[in-house]
Amino acid sequence: MANTSDISRGMIIKLDGSLYTVVEFGENKTARAAAKVWAKLKGVDNNRSIEKTWNSGDSIHPVRVERKTYQFLYKDDSGYNFMDNETFEQVALAETLVDAPQFLKEAQEVSVLINTETEQPMSVELPDKIVLKVTYSEPGLKGDTATRTLKPATVETGATVNVPLFVNEGELIRINTKTGEYVERVKE
Repeated sequence: MANTSDISRGMIIKLDGSLYTVVEFGENKTARAAAKVWAKLKGVDNNRSIEKTWNSGDSIHPVRVERKTYQFLYKDDSGYNFMDNETFEQVALAETLVDAPQFLKEAQEVSVLINTETEQPMSVELPDKIVLKVTYSEPGLKGDTATRTLKPATVETGATVNVPLFVNEGELIRINTKTGEYVERVKE
């Protein structure tokens, strides 16, 4: 059993029957009252974000999570299908468990967080930055690069990303999967 002094960013805890990951936490100390520990929590098995406050020293219920590397295979009516790179076992997961499904491409490696108590997948995380090919983009105007003007470009997964005017069709670009923003052009 853990207590509030063990809270850390990224920790997954069980609260009221649901799982939450700690986004941010801190401690409030006053002269007269006992210290309080607060945390901003994001739902792992639901889409809720909450704030929770405990008295210092209260018990919390951390959940042990295992991170495994899976490979994305395909999407069908059952959901997004992934394969464990070690056991070759396949699993189909709902779109709500994937953090940026619009950037998933076949054979891409992802991290799947698995609850060790139930052996159930909890979420799928893409790498922070991925490289994708631009499949469609309007041509930019020559000499119009002084300003930070962006244009929409479609990448190989079908997602639309705003890119600078100098990015052309057929080029590789790096995308931040957390924000969905263009990072840089990649040389082949």
